[in-house]
Amino acid sequence: MLTEHIKPPFPDKREIGPVFRERLNVLLRRSAVTRSAFAQSIGIDRSALTQLLSGQSTRLPRVETLLRISERYAVSLDWLLGLSQDETLAAEVKPALEIAEAGLGEDTELERWHKDATGYKIRYVPTSIPDLLRTPDVIAYEYSGRDAPSPSWQRRDAAFRLDYSRRTETDMEVCMPRQRLELLAEGRGHWRGLGRAERQAQLDYMSALVEELYPGFRLYLYNQLDRFSIPYTVFGPQRAAIHVGDIYFVLNATEHIRALTRHFDNLIRHAVVNANESADFIRTLKTG
Repeated sequence: MLTEHIKPPFPDKREIGPVFRERLNVLLRRSAVTRSAFAQSIGIDRSALTQLLSGQSTRLPRVETLLRISERYAVSLDWLLGLSQDETLAAEVKPALEIAEAGLGEDTELERWHKDATGYKIRYVPTSIPDLLRTPDVIAYEYSGRDAPSPSWQRRDAAFRLDYSRRTETDMEVCMPRQRLELLAEGRGHWRGLGRAERQAQLDYMSALVEELYPGFRLYLYNQLDRFSIPYTVFGPQRAAIHVGDIYFVLNATEHIRALTRHFDNLIRHAVVNANESADFIRTLKTG
């Protein structure tokens, strides 16, 4: 494993407030109690909690309140304020860059990263069609004859991601080139060996799932003639993973994660098909 210890810079004061609100919202969702009960547990009233969660005030709570939150919910102050991506009280220093293999088994790194990101937004630029939206025929086609994990493992991985996306707490955005779906429909490029029936079934399956999973799962399409992106996933503020074949470059440093987040959000700003339009757009694609 490659390790490079780079200490993230202290964040700008203007960045601490939004991170604190996001993480306070995470703790509220995890607690599964009312706002009033949550406010009481950290020694403030409900109206003060509402202000903190809404961003009506740019000021952070008093130190005493921050300490109560940290103690009551067993998270570090550094995590609350965005100075660390590890929320544990005894957080060890993580390297800025790690290399992880795309392993097999019952509990892969990728699955663990998804579980760790529960309550956060996941931003995903896929290599091909998003795993959870692929039919078994497409999975078999893409992984047949390759020195890669078997199609059966890929089907299991797709099932895990689909189950994850159906959870009520899921907040996932996917952004990919519009042209990738057009090539699929036309049977060109990467898809020239896949039959018309299989391609149509893939489009039907994909449009139905995109519609079913919305709004917890949102698919955006951009024009690859105007924009470019490598495949990667941002797991909330905790980590980002760049997909490089059979390995992932895992970024833990705050500034790296924010840079990839900004890049993703810029892709969405320039999307030519928005999330509420993507299911209908896929239906308009006719296989050739």
